[in-house]
Amino acid sequence: MWRVFFTSAVVAVVVRSAMNWCNSGKCGHFGAGGFIIWDISGGQEDYSYQELFPMAIIGVIGGLLGALFNQLTLYITKWRRTCLHKKGKRVQIFEACLISLVTSTISFVLPLLRKCSPCPKLETNSGIECPHPPGTDGNFVNFYCSQDREYNDLATIFFNTQDDAIRNLFSAKTFHEYSAQSLITFLVMFYFLAVVTFGTAVPAGQFVPGIMIGSTYGRLVGMFVVKFYKKLNIEEGTYALLGAASFLGGSMRMTVSLCVIMVEITNNLKLLPLIMLVLLVSKAVGDFFNEGLYEEQARLRGIPLLDSRPKQVMRNMNARDACKNQKVVDRGQNGESLVIGLILRSHLLVLLQAKVDFQNSAFPCGPGVLNRHNFSDFVKPASSKGKSIDDIHLTEDELGLYLDLAPFLNPSPYIVPEDMSLAKVYNLFRQLGLRHIFVVPRPSRVVGLITRKDLLLEEDNNNVMPELQSTSVRGLLNGKMLGGNIHLERPLLDNLVIE
Repeated sequence: MWRVFFTSAVVAVVVRSAMNWCNSGKCGHFGAGGFIIWDISGGQEDYSYQELFPMAIIGVIGGLLGALFNQLTLYITKWRRTCLHKKGKRVQIFEACLISLVTSTISFVLPLLRKCSPCPKLETNSGIECPHPPGTDGNFVNFYCSQDREYNDLATIFFNTQDDAIRNLFSAKTFHEYSAQSLITFLVMFYFLAVVTFGTAVPAGQFVPGIMIGSTYGRLVGMFVVKFYKKLNIEEGTYALLGAASFLGGSMRMTVSLCVIMVEITNNLKLLPLIMLVLLVSKAVGDFFNEGLYEEQARLRGIPLLDSRPKQVMRNMNARDACKNQKVVDRGQNGESLVIGLILRSHLLVLLQAKVDFQNSAFPCGPGVLNRHNFSDFVKPASSKGKSIDDIHLTEDELGLYLDLAPFLNPSPYIVPEDMSLAKVYNLFRQLGLRHIFVVPRPSRVVGLITRKDLLLEEDNNNVMPELQSTSVRGLLNGKMLGGNIHLERPLLDNLVIE
C-alpha cells in the first residue's frame, strides 16, 4: 500500500509541476489537460423530491444501455477471437486502422451536416465565450459557420478532447447549448463506435467513453426536466453527471468505488445522495439481464474470476467433491510416495528448455544446482504469454535423461483435509489469492496448535531468526528441520494440514 501511496504522490507532484510550466504557453497544444476533474461545484445546489423520479429514470436507462453494451461487446469479442484474430497480427492492425478511419470520417462529416446556431445570451461573469477563440478548447465551437456569432453544437462535442467535451456537458449555466437532435445523433454514433472499438488491439479503456455516453443521455433528460418543471434552479449539467454515473453503474456494476470517483472528480459532495440513487437503480436493472462488463470478458477469456462470496450449494459440499476433475498421481509403480512438493508448470518449462539440469543418474544432484539459474529466468515476461509446451524440443537421447526437481519445489504448499467445507476452500482462494490447493486425507493425529500469539515472534539480538519456510525440499529430505528429523517414509503433505 505504501508503494501505491508513494507513486501517486510522485505522479501528483510531477503533473502539477508540468501544468505550472505549461501555463506559460511553452507547451503548445500539449499544454491543455492535467488532472481529470470536472468541477461542477458552482452548479445546482439543491433539488426537490419531484426530481427524484426523472433521476430514477436515468438509472433505468443506464441499466438498460449498460446491459446492452455488455451483451454487444461480448458477441463482438467472441467473433474477433474465433474469426478475426486467428489470422495474425496484421489483421488486428488493419482492423484498428479501419476503425480509426471510420471514426475520424464520421466525426468530421456529421458536424458538417448540422446547421450552426446563434450564440445564446451568457452571464457576464460566467467566463464562457461564444464562440471560443480559435486554437483553444471549450464551449461553443465555430465550425464552418457563416456568421461570427454562431457555433455548431455537434462540433462542440466532436472537436474537443474527451476531457473537455465531458466538462462542457457537465457545465452549468449553459442552457440551450446543445439541441436534442445533436445529442441523440452523438449518442447513437458514439455508443456503437464504443461497442465496436472495445476489444480491438488498441490500449484503450472504457471509463471515459462510458462517461461520455452517460452524460449525453443524462443531459437529454435534463433538457426535458427543465421544460417540464420550468424551474430556474435545475441545471442540465447535473443530470449529465447522473447519466454518466448511471451508465458506468449499468455497465461495470460497481457502486461504492464509482460513487467515490464521481464525487471526487466533480468536487461536489451535495450530489452524493443522487449519485448513490442512480448507481443502485442502474446496477439493479443491469443485474437483471447479465453480469458486469469485466466479469463477462474475464469468463470469455477463461480467467477463473471468483465472486466475493461462495454460492449456497457449496456449503453442502466438501473439498473431496470438487477435486474429482483433477487427476493426481501420488504413488509410483512400487507404491512409493511421489508427492514431496509443488512446482509450477511455467517453472518446469524453464527447466526443460534450459537443459542444464539433465543428468544420467536418477540420484539427487549436488548442492550447487541452484547456482545455474537466476531468479529472472523463472519470471514470466510481461510482453508475452510465457513459454509453452510447444516451445520444448527434446531429442531421443534427452528423453532418456533424468531431472531432479527437488531444489525447485515448494515443500510446503497449501493443503486442506478432504472433508473441509467447499465454502471454506472458496474463501481460502479468495483471501490468499491461490491458484491451486492440495486435498489430503484427514490425519490420524494432531501435531500441535498455533494461535495468533504464536505468530508474534520476538527478535533476539544474539540469534538470527531462521526462515519459517524453506525454499527447497532438499533440506527436508536430508532431515534438516528446525524441530528435528522428518519421516521420509511418509508423504510430506500428510504432515501439513490447514484449517
